[in-house]
This record gives sequence, C-alpha cells and structure tokens, in this order.
Amino acid sequence: MKAAVLPGPGQPIETRDDVELAPPGPGEARVKVVASGVCHSDLSVQNGTIPLPTPIVLGHEGAGVVEEVGEGVSTVKPGDHVVLSFVPACGECFMCSKGQPYLCEKSAAQAAGGLLDGTTRLTSDGAPLHQMACLGTYGPYAIVPEISMVKIPDDVPLDVAALIGCGVLTGVGAALNTADISPGDSVAVIGCGGVGLNVIQGARIAGATTIIAVDRFDSKLEMAREFGATHTVKVEDGVDPVGATMAVNEGRGVDVAFEVIGLGPTIEQAINTARAGGQVVLVGVPRLDVMVNLNAAFTWLYLAKSIKGCWYGSSDVYSDVPKLLDLWKKGELKLEELISKEVTIDDVNQAFDDMQAGTVARSVIRHQH
Repeated sequence: MKAAVLPGPGQPIETRDDVELAPPGPGEARVKVVASGVCHSDLSVQNGTIPLPTPIVLGHEGAGVVEEVGEGVSTVKPGDHVVLSFVPACGECFMCSKGQPYLCEKSAAQAAGGLLDGTTRLTSDGAPLHQMACLGTYGPYAIVPEISMVKIPDDVPLDVAALIGCGVLTGVGAALNTADISPGDSVAVIGCGGVGLNVIQGARIAGATTIIAVDRFDSKLEMAREFGATHTVKVEDGVDPVGATMAVNEGRGVDVAFEVIGLGPTIEQAINTARAGGQVVLVGVPRLDVMVNLNAAFTWLYLAKSIKGCWYGSSDVYSDVPKLLDLWKKGELKLEELISKEVTIDDVNQAFDDMQAGTVARSVIRHQH
C-alpha cells in the first residue's frame, strides 16, 4: 500500500508505495482507514517534541471500517464503522479500574512504535516500519488493537468521526471532563489551533459565558469566534496578554485558564491569568526539557490556584465518543466546521505548513482505496 512515512526526526514526510501490512494477530483488527486528521501531535513527532522511533507511519486521529479481525476479538466485526483511539483502553488494568482509562497501562507499549506486544505489522523495503500510537492512520489500512476502536453508527460521516479520535476528545474533554466549569464562568484559552477550538466549544457547552481566545494569528482568532469565543486577545508586540485577558474580567482573572500550546512562557501565562482560587488546565504537549518556575506561595498557598494536567481530555472513549456524537446530532458540537481542507497523503508536508501558519482548523486526509 501507499503511505506517508517520517523517515527520521526533523525530516520531511515522504510517500512510500512499498508498505506491506501483515495480518492481524490475536486481539487485533485490520481497518480500512477512510479519513485521518492532520494533528499537531504528528508534527510534534516530526520535530522531536514527542520522541518515537523512525521510520514511522504517522497519524493517530482517524476513522474507518473493520475489514478483518484476529483471534479473540469480540467487540467489533467486519463491516463495523469505528473511531480509532490513540490511547488503548483495556478496562482491566489499575488505571482503568480507577476510572482513568486515558492513562491505561497498555498505552506504554506505544513508545516502541508498534502494537501492544511491541512489534509492528508494517514493513517497507523488507524492513520493519513503525506505526504511531498503535495506529498509523497516514496509511489507507492499519492493524490496530481491539481496545483502540470504538464502534459508531454507520450513518456518521467518517471524515467527521475521524476528528473525534484526538482533537475533539482532547479539547472538548478538557473543558467537560478535566476542568470544573459552572454556568456563567469565565474561561481563557491560550492557543487556538484545532485542539484549542475544541476547548472553546467545550467551554461553551459547559455554560461558560465569557470565553477569551488568546493567539498570535488573526485567522485563528476569527475561527475562535465561530466556535464560541466571546472575546479575543491577539499576542503581538506591545501587548501584555495576561493584562489584556484579565482586563476582560475586571482585572481579577478567569475562573479557568487553558494552555493549549505546550511552551514554558505560555504555561506561566495561563497560571497568571487564572483568578485567585481558579483553575489552570494544561493541554498542550511540551518538549521533555520544558520546565516551569512557580512561586509556591502565590500559586498554591495564598492564591489557592489549582493546576491540572490533561491527557486525552480525561476521556473514557467508550462513553465519551457516543456522548460527543449525540451533541453533534443535536447541533451543539461543531464537527464539519473543523475541516478546513481535504488532502491526500502526498500533501502532508503542505498540511504541516498550513497548520504552523495558522490557516486551518484541521486538514483531513481522505484515503484513496
């Protein structure tokens, strides 16, 4: 098959047409990937923020149709439409038993760039080819674990469903699951890319009435208003983003501040933007060497702020995917509007450029079969 492959850290994506796929093993399924979102985390693998072995088929936000199942698979069958989850959820490990399936212990296997047994089902030119997040949705077919799939109704468009697998679950989940937003609350969202837009609409769904979008791109701020932002702050020379954000709320800061970039300065900005007694939710993926200097007295003690990490929107995919689809069917959650451009796997490098330029909410790869 033809797939988009990252040959090494810092290198452009290349298209290979010699990729071969092994049959599914026990607990695995072969999925025809119909659509894949181009997510910032894919770019983070390319630039080394997320260290994974290469060469690797990127892509972790996708949806498709089950074509074949391996031994012991019982929750899906050939013909089922599925959303792919980049965090396996086994339902049996310690973290799953604690109600935190987004931290499932099975997901540790992803660091090896293969499936749950640490091996990959892909080869290129006879050599092993890694797959991102036990998926690799930049190829038209993938062998994935049963516990990385959520069955969905056949009438849900698969390009729309693909976005749920990462950006929507992460962003909306950050607002609905990780944060404690009450009706009438004020919220700031620092970083308004694909995930940030979903944080904004999650905050709107949760009942926040003041939603401040903070970004350096006019294009992203315009999209933020479409998804529910009530105010915008453009980060540019001469503008103090903390002061400008706090000014919207009478100088006291917001009830909840979300950081959706993963940089030390913007993390500190989010902390300073939250009001006394407020919450800070860290959603963006930082490089492993990012450190934050905090004044303990005026962060936790005297001002009683709380800081929460957010991985995968603190989601339980088996309950949250149906919940998000229900919100979409009711018209409360925008999904089609997230798709700015449809591309092929030959266009991935341009899609990365568009993402960094802030001109798209999401590019979606439509695979040719």
